[in-house]
Amino acid sequence: MPRTISITKQNIVDASISLLRREGAEALTARKLAREAGCSTQPIFRAYQNMDELYEDVFNVSADIFSDYCENYPAESTIPFVNLGLAYISFAQNEKQIFRLLFLSANRYGKSLVELLNGKTGFLLNQITAAKEEGCTDPQSLFMKMWMLIHGSACMCLTDDYDLNAEATRKLLEDAEKVFA
Repeated sequence: MPRTISITKQNIVDASISLLRREGAEALTARKLAREAGCSTQPIFRAYQNMDELYEDVFNVSADIFSDYCENYPAESTIPFVNLGLAYISFAQNEKQIFRLLFLSANRYGKSLVELLNGKTGFLLNQITAAKEEGCTDPQSLFMKMWMLIHGSACMCLTDDYDLNAEATRKLLEDAEKVFA
């Protein structure tokens, strides 16, 4: 009778996300992951042909975590791109290792930045549409200007150089949108 598989692909991905959050992407090795999942490396390679296949699943689950975070982040402003900025910066503060994996890695497994920011529900596209509805004649240009401030601020969170609270961040983004628009 064949052995019952007790460590599933989902268990491996869950353990990978836990390890990623705690130690970063560089910690995602077969041995460390096996220790995290409470198994040998055998179940990992039974579920995955190689580690790159696992990394892609971890990346996609991380992208879903980011998408859910943005969708559930409370809307604090009616000004286009401000809520995107607030959610993105907050995500960088609260999920540093997942942020690094998604937005500072060379390999995005075929996903563009726009796809990541759109998430499952078109989060970025909704912001661009809102900018058009507000009368912005070039919402893509406005987004790029805002993006530089948003992404720079989020990256500052990773080194603990960003010390604005949510209210000050909202005001900064709203003021910037007025200047850039």
